[in-house]
Amino acid sequence: MSRVERKPRSGLMVALLTASATGMLFVIAMLAIGWSVYFGPGPSAREGQATVVTLPSGAGVSAIGARLKAAGVIRSTDMFRAAVTLTGADRRLRAGEYEVPSRASLKTVLGLLVDGRVVRHFVTLPEGWSSAQAVDILMRTEVLTGEAPPVPPEGSLWPQTYEVMRGESRASVIRRMQTLGEEKLAALWAQRSPRTVARSPEEAVILASIVEKETGIASERPRVASVFSNRLRTGMRLESDPTIVYGITKGRPLGRGIRLSELRRETPWNTYLVDGLPPTPIANPGEEAIRAVLNPPQTNDLFFVADGTGGHVFARTYEEHLLNVARWRDIERRKAGLPPTAPAPATPETVPTAPGVPVEPPSGQAVITMQAPGTVTPSRPLRPATPANDDIAAAARAGGRGG
Repeated sequence: MSRVERKPRSGLMVALLTASATGMLFVIAMLAIGWSVYFGPGPSAREGQATVVTLPSGAGVSAIGARLKAAGVIRSTDMFRAAVTLTGADRRLRAGEYEVPSRASLKTVLGLLVDGRVVRHFVTLPEGWSSAQAVDILMRTEVLTGEAPPVPPEGSLWPQTYEVMRGESRASVIRRMQTLGEEKLAALWAQRSPRTVARSPEEAVILASIVEKETGIASERPRVASVFSNRLRTGMRLESDPTIVYGITKGRPLGRGIRLSELRRETPWNTYLVDGLPPTPIANPGEEAIRAVLNPPQTNDLFFVADGTGGHVFARTYEEHLLNVARWRDIERRKAGLPPTAPAPATPETVPTAPGVPVEPPSGQAVITMQAPGTVTPSRPLRPATPANDDIAAAARAGGRGG
Protein backbone atom coordinates (compact mmCIF):
# COMPACT_ATOMS: atom_id res chain seq x y z
CA MET A 1 0.00 0.00 0.00
CA SER A 2 2.82 2.41 0.77
CA ARG A 3 4.45 1.73 -2.60
CA VAL A 4 1.25 2.68 -4.44
CA GLU A 5 1.05 6.08 -2.69
CA ARG A 6 4.64 7.03 -3.53
CA LYS A 7 4.06 6.99 -7.31
CA PRO A 8 1.50 9.83 -7.39
CA ARG A 9 3.70 11.91 -5.10
CA SER A 10 6.67 11.39 -7.35
CA GLY A 11 4.67 12.25 -10.46
CA LEU A 12 3.24 15.35 -8.83
CA MET A 13 6.67 16.45 -7.83
CA VAL A 14 7.93 16.03 -11.35
CA ALA A 15 4.98 17.96 -12.70
CA LEU A 16 5.54 20.77 -10.25
CA LEU A 17 9.22 20.94 -11.01
CA THR A 18 8.49 20.90 -14.72
CA ALA A 19 5.91 23.67 -14.39
CA SER A 20 8.23 25.68 -12.20
CA ALA A 21 11.08 25.31 -14.66
CA THR A 22 8.80 26.25 -17.53
CA GLY A 23 7.58 29.28 -15.63
CA MET A 24 11.11 30.32 -14.81
CA LEU A 25 12.11 29.90 -18.41
CA PHE A 26 9.12 31.99 -19.44
CA VAL A 27 10.03 34.69 -16.91
CA ILE A 28 13.63 34.61 -18.02
CA ALA A 29 12.53 34.86 -21.63
CA MET A 30 10.23 37.77 -20.85
CA LEU A 31 12.96 39.47 -18.85
CA ALA A 32 15.35 38.94 -21.72
CA ILE A 33 12.86 40.40 -24.15
CA GLY A 34 12.12 43.31 -21.82
CA TRP A 35 15.82 43.85 -21.26
CA SER A 36 16.50 43.89 -25.00
CA VAL A 37 13.59 46.25 -25.65
CA TYR A 38 14.49 48.59 -22.78
CA PHE A 39 18.23 48.68 -23.31
CA GLY A 40 18.51 47.60 -26.92
CA PRO A 41 18.44 49.84 -29.99
CA GLY A 42 15.08 51.24 -31.00
CA PRO A 43 13.64 51.97 -34.45
CA SER A 44 15.67 53.87 -37.02
CA ALA A 45 14.64 57.42 -37.79
CA ARG A 46 12.47 57.65 -40.89
CA GLU A 47 14.49 60.63 -42.10
CA GLY A 48 17.89 61.88 -41.07
CA GLN A 49 19.63 61.09 -37.80
CA ALA A 50 16.84 62.00 -35.40
CA THR A 51 13.06 62.21 -35.05
CA VAL A 52 11.32 65.31 -33.71
CA VAL A 53 8.20 64.60 -31.68
CA THR A 54 6.08 67.05 -29.68
CA LEU A 55 4.28 65.94 -26.52
CA PRO A 56 1.41 68.23 -25.49
CA SER A 57 0.96 69.43 -21.95
CA GLY A 58 -1.47 67.30 -19.92
CA ALA A 59 -1.14 64.18 -22.06
CA GLY A 60 -1.34 60.85 -20.21
CA VAL A 61 1.03 57.92 -20.46
CA SER A 62 -1.11 56.14 -23.06
CA ALA A 63 -1.40 59.27 -25.23
CA ILE A 64 2.33 59.88 -24.98
CA GLY A 65 3.07 56.28 -25.91
CA ALA A 66 0.73 56.54 -28.89
CA ARG A 67 2.49 59.69 -30.12
CA LEU A 68 5.92 58.10 -29.75
CA LYS A 69 4.76 54.99 -31.58
CA ALA A 70 3.17 57.02 -34.38
CA ALA A 71 6.39 58.99 -34.77
CA GLY A 72 8.38 55.77 -35.05
CA VAL A 73 10.36 56.42 -31.88
CA ILE A 74 9.28 53.27 -29.95
CA ARG A 75 8.21 49.81 -31.11
CA SER A 76 5.43 49.05 -28.64
CA THR A 77 3.07 51.19 -26.58
CA ASP A 78 2.56 48.28 -24.16
CA MET A 79 6.29 48.03 -23.47
CA PHE A 80 6.41 51.80 -23.06
CA ARG A 81 3.62 51.76 -20.46
CA ALA A 82 5.27 48.85 -18.66
CA ALA A 83 8.64 50.62 -18.59
CA VAL A 84 7.02 53.82 -17.31
CA THR A 85 5.23 51.90 -14.52
CA LEU A 86 8.24 49.80 -13.48
CA THR A 87 10.58 52.81 -13.39
CA GLY A 88 8.08 55.04 -11.60
CA ALA A 89 8.31 57.63 -14.37
CA ASP A 90 4.57 57.97 -14.91
CA ARG A 91 4.37 61.26 -12.98
CA ARG A 92 7.67 62.67 -14.18
CA LEU A 93 7.17 62.77 -17.95
CA ARG A 94 7.45 66.34 -19.27
CA ALA A 95 5.72 67.94 -22.21
CA GLY A 96 7.63 69.67 -24.97
CA GLU A 97 9.44 69.09 -28.22
CA TYR A 98 12.03 66.31 -28.26
CA GLU A 99 14.68 65.32 -30.75
CA VAL A 100 15.10 61.56 -30.37
CA PRO A 101 18.27 60.09 -31.93
CA SER A 102 17.85 57.34 -34.48
CA ARG A 103 17.75 53.83 -32.90
CA ALA A 104 17.51 55.30 -29.39
CA SER A 105 16.68 52.69 -26.76
CA LEU A 106 13.51 52.86 -24.71
CA LYS A 107 15.70 53.74 -21.72
CA THR A 108 17.13 56.69 -23.66
CA VAL A 109 13.67 57.87 -24.71
CA LEU A 110 12.39 57.70 -21.13
CA GLY A 111 15.48 59.55 -19.93
CA LEU A 112 14.80 62.39 -22.38
CA LEU A 113 11.18 62.69 -21.24
CA VAL A 114 11.93 62.51 -17.52
CA ASP A 115 14.86 64.95 -17.67
CA GLY A 116 12.87 67.31 -19.89
CA ARG A 117 15.67 67.65 -22.44
CA VAL A 118 13.44 69.45 -24.89
CA VAL A 119 14.47 71.18 -28.11
CA ARG A 120 14.57 74.92 -27.38
CA HIS A 121 13.74 77.58 -29.95
CA PHE A 122 14.45 81.26 -29.51
CA VAL A 123 13.36 84.45 -31.24
CA THR A 124 15.33 87.65 -30.73
CA LEU A 125 13.97 91.14 -31.23
CA PRO A 126 17.05 93.42 -31.22
CA GLU A 127 16.92 96.81 -29.55
CA GLY A 128 16.03 99.57 -31.98
CA TRP A 129 14.21 97.37 -34.51
CA SER A 130 10.80 98.46 -35.69
CA SER A 131 7.52 96.62 -35.21
CA ALA A 132 7.40 95.85 -38.95
CA GLN A 133 10.82 94.22 -38.64
CA ALA A 134 9.58 92.24 -35.63
CA VAL A 135 6.80 90.77 -37.77
CA ASP A 136 9.41 89.93 -40.42
CA ILE A 137 11.44 88.05 -37.80
CA LEU A 138 8.42 86.04 -36.67
CA MET A 139 7.47 85.18 -40.24
CA ARG A 140 10.97 83.76 -40.80
CA THR A 141 10.69 81.58 -37.67
CA GLU A 142 9.49 78.28 -39.11
CA VAL A 143 8.47 76.64 -35.83
CA LEU A 144 5.76 79.29 -35.32
CA THR A 145 2.33 79.07 -36.90
CA GLY A 146 -0.32 81.45 -38.16
CA GLU A 147 -0.60 84.15 -40.77
CA ALA A 148 1.34 87.39 -40.54
CA PRO A 149 -0.12 89.32 -37.60
CA PRO A 150 -0.98 93.00 -38.01
CA VAL A 151 2.01 95.24 -37.37
CA PRO A 152 1.69 96.19 -33.68
CA PRO A 153 1.97 99.81 -32.54
CA GLU A 154 5.52 101.10 -32.77
CA GLY A 155 7.36 100.97 -29.46
CA SER A 156 4.94 98.49 -27.87
CA LEU A 157 7.27 95.48 -28.14
CA TRP A 158 9.98 94.70 -25.61
CA PRO A 159 13.31 93.85 -27.27
CA GLN A 160 14.90 90.70 -25.89
CA THR A 161 15.29 86.99 -26.67
CA TYR A 162 12.12 84.93 -26.24
CA GLU A 163 11.84 81.16 -26.00
CA VAL A 164 9.09 79.82 -28.26
CA MET A 165 7.59 76.38 -28.77
CA ARG A 166 6.97 74.62 -32.05
CA GLY A 167 3.37 75.24 -33.04
CA GLU A 168 3.02 78.45 -31.01
CA SER A 169 1.22 81.17 -32.94
CA ARG A 170 2.99 84.29 -34.07
CA ALA A 171 0.16 86.38 -32.63
CA SER A 172 0.77 84.88 -29.18
CA VAL A 173 4.47 85.80 -29.34
CA ILE A 174 3.49 89.38 -30.22
CA ARG A 175 1.19 89.44 -27.18
CA ARG A 176 4.03 88.22 -24.97
CA MET A 177 6.30 90.97 -26.28
CA GLN A 178 3.64 93.59 -25.62
CA THR A 179 2.78 92.32 -22.15
CA LEU A 180 6.41 92.33 -21.11
CA GLY A 181 6.80 95.83 -22.60
CA GLU A 182 3.91 97.15 -20.51
CA GLU A 183 5.32 95.61 -17.33
CA LYS A 184 8.88 96.84 -17.90
CA LEU A 185 7.81 100.35 -18.91
CA ALA A 186 5.61 100.71 -15.82
CA ALA A 187 8.52 99.72 -13.57
CA LEU A 188 10.93 102.13 -15.27
CA TRP A 189 8.41 104.98 -15.25
CA ALA A 190 8.02 104.56 -11.48
CA GLN A 191 11.78 105.15 -11.12
CA ARG A 192 11.94 108.29 -13.30
CA SER A 193 13.95 111.35 -12.30
CA PRO A 194 12.48 114.86 -11.99
CA ARG A 195 14.93 115.85 -14.75
CA THR A 196 13.13 113.85 -17.43
CA VAL A 197 11.30 115.86 -20.09
CA ALA A 198 8.92 112.95 -20.72
CA ARG A 199 5.46 113.81 -19.45
CA SER A 200 4.11 110.30 -19.89
CA PRO A 201 5.39 106.75 -20.44
CA GLU A 202 4.40 107.11 -24.10
CA GLU A 203 6.60 110.19 -24.53
CA ALA A 204 9.45 108.37 -22.81
CA VAL A 205 9.27 105.56 -25.37
CA ILE A 206 9.14 108.04 -28.29
CA LEU A 207 12.28 109.88 -27.15
CA ALA A 208 14.03 106.63 -26.16
CA SER A 209 13.45 105.23 -29.64
CA ILE A 210 15.32 108.22 -31.12
CA VAL A 211 18.15 107.84 -28.62
CA GLU A 212 18.33 104.12 -29.45
CA LYS A 213 18.68 104.81 -33.17
CA GLU A 214 21.22 107.60 -32.75
CA THR A 215 23.97 105.65 -31.01
CA GLY A 216 24.99 102.03 -30.85
CA ILE A 217 27.24 102.68 -27.86
CA ALA A 218 25.44 101.90 -24.61
CA SER A 219 27.60 104.19 -22.47
CA GLU A 220 26.69 107.18 -24.66
CA ARG A 221 22.93 106.81 -24.43
CA PRO A 222 22.54 108.91 -21.24
CA ARG A 223 24.47 111.81 -22.74
CA VAL A 224 22.66 111.58 -26.07
CA ALA A 225 19.43 111.59 -24.06
CA SER A 226 20.59 114.73 -22.28
CA VAL A 227 21.23 116.47 -25.63
CA PHE A 228 17.73 115.78 -26.87
CA SER A 229 16.24 116.63 -23.47
CA ASN A 230 18.04 119.98 -23.46
CA ARG A 231 16.84 120.70 -26.99
CA LEU A 232 13.25 120.02 -26.02
CA ARG A 233 13.55 122.25 -22.95
CA THR A 234 14.89 125.17 -24.98
CA GLY A 235 12.40 124.75 -27.82
CA MET A 236 14.96 123.58 -30.37
CA ARG A 237 14.06 120.93 -32.88
CA LEU A 238 15.53 117.49 -32.36
CA GLU A 239 16.89 117.25 -35.95
CA SER A 240 17.44 113.50 -35.89
CA ASP A 241 18.19 111.65 -39.11
CA PRO A 242 16.47 108.38 -38.10
CA THR A 243 13.17 110.25 -37.81
CA ILE A 244 13.48 111.17 -41.49
CA VAL A 245 14.04 107.53 -42.40
CA TYR A 246 11.06 106.39 -40.38
CA GLY A 247 8.81 108.78 -42.25
CA ILE A 248 9.93 107.11 -45.48
CA THR A 249 10.06 103.39 -44.61
CA LYS A 250 8.15 103.06 -41.30
CA GLY A 251 11.18 101.45 -39.75
CA ARG A 252 12.57 99.17 -42.40
CA PRO A 253 16.10 99.88 -43.68
CA LEU A 254 16.29 102.58 -46.32
CA GLY A 255 19.17 100.83 -48.08
CA ARG A 256 20.91 104.07 -49.08
CA GLY A 257 21.64 107.53 -47.86
CA ILE A 258 19.00 110.18 -47.22
CA ARG A 259 18.42 112.50 -50.17
CA LEU A 260 17.94 116.25 -49.98
CA SER A 261 14.36 115.92 -51.17
CA GLU A 262 13.70 113.45 -48.34
CA LEU A 263 15.30 115.77 -45.83
CA ARG A 264 12.79 118.40 -46.86
CA ARG A 265 9.84 116.02 -47.17
CA GLU A 266 7.07 116.83 -44.75
CA THR A 267 6.16 113.79 -42.65
CA PRO A 268 4.88 113.69 -39.07
CA TRP A 269 8.23 112.17 -38.01
CA ASN A 270 10.70 114.55 -39.71
CA THR A 271 12.15 116.33 -36.68
CA TYR A 272 14.01 118.75 -38.95
CA LEU A 273 10.60 120.20 -39.82
CA VAL A 274 8.34 119.47 -36.85
CA ASP A 275 8.61 120.83 -33.33
CA GLY A 276 8.92 118.60 -30.31
CA LEU A 277 8.51 114.86 -30.39
CA PRO A 278 7.16 112.92 -33.38
CA PRO A 279 3.70 111.41 -32.91
CA THR A 280 4.93 107.85 -32.36
CA PRO A 281 8.16 106.03 -31.56
CA ILE A 282 10.38 105.21 -34.53
CA ALA A 283 11.51 101.84 -33.14
CA ASN A 284 11.22 99.56 -30.13
CA PRO A 285 13.81 100.91 -27.69
CA GLY A 286 15.61 98.78 -25.14
CA GLU A 287 15.72 99.22 -21.40
CA GLU A 288 18.94 101.26 -21.30
CA ALA A 289 17.63 103.83 -23.78
CA ILE A 290 14.38 104.24 -21.81
CA ARG A 291 16.30 104.48 -18.56
CA ALA A 292 18.57 107.15 -20.08
CA VAL A 293 15.56 109.25 -21.12
CA LEU A 294 13.89 108.89 -17.73
CA ASN A 295 17.11 109.63 -15.82
CA PRO A 296 19.23 111.89 -18.05
CA PRO A 297 22.44 113.36 -16.65
CA GLN A 298 22.47 117.11 -16.05
CA THR A 299 24.47 118.69 -18.87
CA ASN A 300 24.36 121.77 -21.09
CA ASP A 301 25.08 119.79 -24.26
CA LEU A 302 23.07 120.65 -27.36
CA PHE A 303 25.15 119.03 -30.15
CA PHE A 304 27.26 115.96 -30.85
CA VAL A 305 29.29 114.62 -33.76
CA ALA A 306 31.50 111.60 -34.42
CA ASP A 307 34.98 111.76 -32.93
CA GLY A 308 36.73 109.32 -35.24
CA THR A 309 37.04 106.51 -32.68
CA GLY A 310 33.55 105.12 -32.98
CA GLY A 311 32.20 107.45 -30.33
CA HIS A 312 31.04 111.06 -30.27
CA VAL A 313 32.12 114.43 -29.01
CA PHE A 314 29.53 116.72 -27.43
CA ALA A 315 29.21 120.50 -27.47
CA ARG A 316 27.26 123.15 -25.58
CA THR A 317 27.37 125.87 -28.24
CA TYR A 318 26.99 125.90 -31.98
CA GLU A 319 30.44 127.48 -32.36
CA GLU A 320 32.02 124.68 -30.34
CA HIS A 321 30.07 122.17 -32.40
CA LEU A 322 31.40 123.65 -35.65
CA LEU A 323 34.95 123.19 -34.36
CA ASN A 324 34.15 119.55 -33.59
CA VAL A 325 32.73 119.11 -37.09
CA ALA A 326 35.91 120.67 -38.52
CA ARG A 327 38.01 118.17 -36.56
CA TRP A 328 35.88 115.36 -37.93
CA ARG A 329 36.45 116.64 -41.46
CA ASP A 330 40.20 116.68 -40.78
CA ILE A 331 39.96 113.04 -39.70
CA GLU A 332 38.20 112.27 -42.97
CA ARG A 333 40.93 113.99 -44.96
CA ARG A 334 43.64 112.04 -43.17
CA LYS A 335 41.80 108.78 -43.75
CA ALA A 336 41.59 109.62 -47.46
CA GLY A 337 45.25 110.72 -47.61
CA LEU A 338 44.32 114.29 -48.64
CA PRO A 339 46.21 117.45 -47.69
CA PRO A 340 44.74 119.59 -44.87
CA THR A 341 43.52 122.27 -47.30
CA ALA A 342 41.64 119.83 -49.56
CA PRO A 343 37.85 119.55 -49.29
CA ALA A 344 36.63 116.72 -47.12
CA PRO A 345 36.02 113.58 -49.23
CA ALA A 346 32.47 112.49 -50.00
CA THR A 347 32.39 109.43 -47.77
CA PRO A 348 29.49 107.99 -45.78
CA GLU A 349 30.69 109.95 -42.72
CA THR A 350 31.21 113.26 -44.47
CA VAL A 351 29.12 116.39 -44.14
CA PRO A 352 27.93 117.43 -47.64
CA THR A 353 28.84 120.78 -49.17
CA ALA A 354 25.69 122.48 -48.01
CA PRO A 355 26.25 123.16 -44.29
CA GLY A 356 23.60 121.88 -41.96
CA VAL A 357 22.69 118.85 -44.05
CA PRO A 358 22.74 115.91 -41.63
CA VAL A 359 25.02 112.98 -42.28
CA GLU A 360 23.99 109.33 -42.44
CA PRO A 361 26.69 107.54 -40.43
CA PRO A 362 27.88 103.96 -40.56
CA SER A 363 26.10 101.52 -38.27
CA GLY A 364 26.87 102.26 -34.64
CA GLN A 365 28.10 105.82 -35.32
CA ALA A 366 25.58 108.61 -35.19
CA VAL A 367 26.81 111.84 -36.77
CA ILE A 368 24.51 114.76 -36.10
CA THR A 369 25.28 118.06 -37.80
CA MET A 370 22.71 119.99 -35.84
CA GLN A 371 21.86 123.54 -36.74
CA ALA A 372 22.21 126.74 -34.80
CA PRO A 373 19.69 127.27 -31.97
CA GLY A 374 16.37 128.58 -33.21
CA THR A 375 17.10 127.98 -36.90
CA VAL A 376 15.48 125.58 -39.32
CA THR A 377 17.60 126.10 -42.42
CA PRO A 378 21.40 126.05 -42.63
CA SER A 379 23.49 129.21 -42.76
CA ARG A 380 23.32 129.19 -46.55
CA PRO A 381 20.48 127.82 -48.69
CA LEU A 382 20.38 124.17 -49.59
CA ARG A 383 20.87 123.39 -53.23
CA PRO A 384 17.62 122.73 -55.09
CA ALA A 385 16.41 119.17 -54.59
CA THR A 386 16.96 118.15 -58.21
CA PRO A 387 17.55 114.47 -59.11
CA ALA A 388 21.27 115.20 -59.58
CA ASN A 389 21.63 116.84 -56.20
CA ASP A 390 19.54 114.08 -54.63
CA ASP A 391 22.08 111.56 -55.92
CA ILE A 392 24.98 113.61 -54.53
CA ALA A 393 23.34 113.72 -51.11
CA ALA A 394 22.60 110.00 -51.22
CA ALA A 395 26.21 109.22 -52.06
CA ALA A 396 27.44 111.38 -49.21
CA ARG A 397 25.07 109.77 -46.75
CA ALA A 398 25.06 106.14 -47.92
CA GLY A 399 25.46 103.27 -45.49
CA GLY A 400 24.17 105.10 -42.46
CA ARG A 401 22.65 104.04 -39.18
CA GLY A 402 18.90 104.43 -38.99
CA GLY A 403 18.47 103.65 -42.67
